[in-house]
Amino acid sequence: MNRIDRLFANDPHGILSIYFCAGAPKLEGTAEVIRTLQANGVDMIEVGIPFSDPMADGPVIQDAATKALRNGMTLRKLFAQLKDIRKDVDIPLVLMGYLNPVFNYGFENFCRSCKEVGVDGMIIPDLPFKDYMEQYKSIAEAYDLRLIMLITPETSEERVRLIDQHTSGFMYMVSSASTTGAQKDFNEAKQAYFRKINGMGLRIPRMVGFGISNKQTFDAACENSAGGIIGSKFVSLLEQHDGDAQKAISELKGLIGR
Repeated sequence: MNRIDRLFANDPHGILSIYFCAGAPKLEGTAEVIRTLQANGVDMIEVGIPFSDPMADGPVIQDAATKALRNGMTLRKLFAQLKDIRKDVDIPLVLMGYLNPVFNYGFENFCRSCKEVGVDGMIIPDLPFKDYMEQYKSIAEAYDLRLIMLITPETSEERVRLIDQHTSGFMYMVSSASTTGAQKDFNEAKQAYFRKINGMGLRIPRMVGFGISNKQTFDAACENSAGGIIGSKFVSLLEQHDGDAQKAISELKGLIGR
């Protein structure tokens, strides 16, 4: 069974997923960060593929991507770093990146490499849903990969239901239409959006991302979804602690009450 499907098989709640950018702050730190996060009880990990124009990301992740590219991180380098990760890591791994580097690598080659190293799914924020259906869905499914789609408060109910019908794994519920970045709380409008989606009776689980940085925002995310995805806050802590993932995740767990 795909590890993402296994994670969500028993309708879990309070799932903690962590995002970090491969190659930042240290080029060779990817595997160490992953192993440390698993050892500290993280349920799922999103590994960012650095790109020069990350349109959905705020300044923290943009800076990490710039540093990673300067450090020499590439997709081929990332797959080499992940080559032996499944010897001692069993939680779901998702690659998150933009279409340009994936397209340059070759989508089927990308899927093949994901399968070879044990990646379970991918998030490509700028992949149009129509293109996914017509060109990419069958290829991803052939390699047993989950191609995770994002929704925002502006996504129509019709589109949400199409995504629910034609994808698997989980749905990435973006907390707002803005870029990534830590927030102190989610206002009533955002929480109403969470409740609306939760009340639609969708087939696949949802995870909330963008803006989670403390107990208040993590708990609000978990109240109406399977859990929360934390990116910018962890990336900033990893940078502050000079790549020491243990210090970064320990501080983050204290902030969110885990």
